[in-house]
Amino acid sequence: MVLRKFLPKQIDFFSMFEKASLNLNKSAILLVEMMEDLSIAEIKAKEIYEAEQEGDMLTHEVMRALNKTFLTPVDREDIHALVNCLDDVLDLIWASADRTVLFKLDTVKQQAVDLSKTLLETTEFITKAIAALKGKKYSYIQEFCIEINRLENRGDRIFREALVDLFDKVKDPITVIKWKEVYEHLEEANDTCEDVADILEGIVLKHA
Repeated sequence: MVLRKFLPKQIDFFSMFEKASLNLNKSAILLVEMMEDLSIAEIKAKEIYEAEQEGDMLTHEVMRALNKTFLTPVDREDIHALVNCLDDVLDLIWASADRTVLFKLDTVKQQAVDLSKTLLETTEFITKAIAALKGKKYSYIQEFCIEINRLENRGDRIFREALVDLFDKVKDPITVIKWKEVYEHLEEANDTCEDVADILEGIVLKHA
């Protein structure tokens, strides 16, 4: 009993990752709702901003915990990379929502909806993969990462189609520039999800 007082407290990093992934998934849901109905863009953007702020707090919480302990369930650099990568995806979701409101975009673009839905599906697999990491179900993680990579490829195709459609059908160059920036943030968010998958696969290789 006395010895236990001197042992460092075990910090549950996996639960922190889980909170971050669920918050990311919630943001992706809000983004889809926003892109499907731009009349509620400001409301959804505000909710996404609140989730982004929550994500920042969770990231800082992980960093503080990392600085307080030398006993970590996976390599310190992997914890650092994973939580920052999750935060990067969330930042890009917020950037997409923010630009949509800032640019006063009011015509729904199916490609923006499709990119957002692809991103939502990807965050669902990220959430499942992190839950599997917590349960040390490493074979499931690899399956989920394959799905994340597949969805990233789908996102790339939608992004290319979106740009072609934008340049072919939209006559106003300012509108083209505005939507192009939104599309780029959405595509980068999908790309960054693949970075999350790479980190998870790296953890699996080290610990499976």
